[in-house]
Formats: sequence, structure tokens, C-alpha cells
Amino acid sequence: DAVVPSYAKEGDAGMDLTAVAFEYDKEKDWYVYHTGIAVAIPEGYVGLIYPRSSNRKTDAYMTNHVGIIDSGYRGEILVTFKNRDDSRNSIQAPYVTGERIAQMIVMPYPKVAFVEVKELDKTERGEDGHGSTGK
Repeated sequence: DAVVPSYAKEGDAGMDLTAVAFEYDKEKDWYVYHTGIAVAIPEGYVGLIYPRSSNRKTDAYMTNHVGIIDSGYRGEILVTFKNRDDSRNSIQAPYVTGERIAQMIVMPYPKVAFVEVKELDKTERGEDGHGSTGK
């Protein structure tokens, strides 16, 4: 029943993932969606799983917000959603079997090696963090 991930429109970065089944874990108050898809991401690339923009129309959020599919992983891609309202008075699945539930972007990533230093070089921004350029 798996649906091969595909781009919905020309120019899309993410390929849609479709639910083939799901179960609800009442103790954790989350839904685990099965895609029926396993992939072989090439070495040096990563698959990133994001919620679709239409997720805002549901009462749930993707639990890890961005899923990472490493090149060595060969298991099924699962996507988990949790209810935003934790009162559990209104338990409703955000998606049903057959609906597009998430999107996957496959992209290269650099391999880096960290080097310990006593001091970092100076920049204009320096240590200014959140909101450093205004609201």
C-alpha cells in the first residue's frame, strides 16, 4: 500500500509522504503513522522529514519537529504526531490512512571536524543571540 514519495508541484523541495496505517498510543497521547517506505539515502546525504504546511490545520504537531534519516538507516519511515491540547478530552487523529502526512527533503551535508581553540575570531555580531537585529 506504500506510495512512492513524490513532488506535488514543479519547484517543490519536499516530497510528500503518505500514511498507509497509524496507531494511537493513549499513554503518550501520540499517533504513529506508517509510510510503508524504507530508503537507502546515499552516503554524504541526509533525508529530512518535515511536517507539511497544512499541518497547521490540525490539532497536532510532529513530535521531533524535524526527523533525520541517516544514510545507514534501512527501516520504515515513521512519523509521529502529538496532540497540542494535552487535556485528552478530544482525541482525534490529525490524519487518516491515505493522506499525505509529511514531506522529505534529501540533501547533501558537509562532514566537519571540530578543533578546540582558546578563543574564536571576532565578528560584528559577536555573542548577540536571539533578537540581535531587532524584533
